[in-house]
Amino acid sequence: MLKRLLSACLLTVPLVAAPALACADDDAPHVRLETSEGNIELALDAEAAPQTVENFLRYVEEDFYAGTVFHRVIPDFMIQGGGMDAELSPRDTHAPIALEKSGLENRRGTVAMARTANPDSATSQFFINLVDNDALNYRDLYNPGYTVFGHVVSGMDVVETIAATPTGRQGPHADVPREPITILAVERLD
Repeated sequence: MLKRLLSACLLTVPLVAAPALACADDDAPHVRLETSEGNIELALDAEAAPQTVENFLRYVEEDFYAGTVFHRVIPDFMIQGGGMDAELSPRDTHAPIALEKSGLENRRGTVAMARTANPDSATSQFFINLVDNDALNYRDLYNPGYTVFGHVVSGMDVVETIAATPTGRQGPHADVPREPITILAVERLD
């Protein structure tokens, strides 16, 4: 089962204390994801993952995420969004970025970049870990993991609500919420 989840995760197409960042939350960029289920606030770690945070904030500043959906929801694993509309049509993105070894781990409540099997293929899609996902951490060149670049500071209850939504198949996509969960806006708070 975990192997299926991990291989599915390679395709782009938490109410406990948040994990510590390399920099203090006060110094970290913060963003608010306004979703159809409520708001989620993230602290981004520009010290540990500078290119990834810069990439994510570029999409935020361009208002790219407005109207995208959480298109993959897998309880006890993660919720993924930020690249498709409600019909699961992908949006045009900037060129992919290189995988960063941020040193941060895929723990409950952390946010990481989604990508294809190519480690250097992340664009706009991200996921929020619902549990500690050690299998998604960097291990070696053959297991490069996924770049963690921040964590949820408020709204984990919203993340859990999204995680509990009924899902099904939509075309070739599995684990799609039956009712779209839309990102209405993403706003930088600092």
